[in-house]
Amino acid sequence: MGLDEIKKAIVDYATKVKKSKFYFKDMEKAVKKVIPDAKSRDIKKAATELVNEGTLIFHSTGSTTLYGLKGRGVSLEAEEKGEA
Repeated sequence: MGLDEIKKAIVDYATKVKKSKFYFKDMEKAVKKVIPDAKSRDIKKAATELVNEGTLIFHSTGSTTLYGLKGRGVSLEAEEKGEA
């Protein structure tokens, strides 16, 4: 099991989930259904790489951080301005 496999599972989850933003714990559960032996640390590392690559975005509510698939749920212009 490598990070690429985990990243693929995260992107699959992000595309199929109904909500445009989701919590890490929900993403982690979805990945562990596909890759039962995936460790939380590796899932977090893969998610961070996806954010750095521009595939995922962080969304902060002030009290918690959510993840989202870039361009899904908000307009790209609003996202680039930081209004997402």
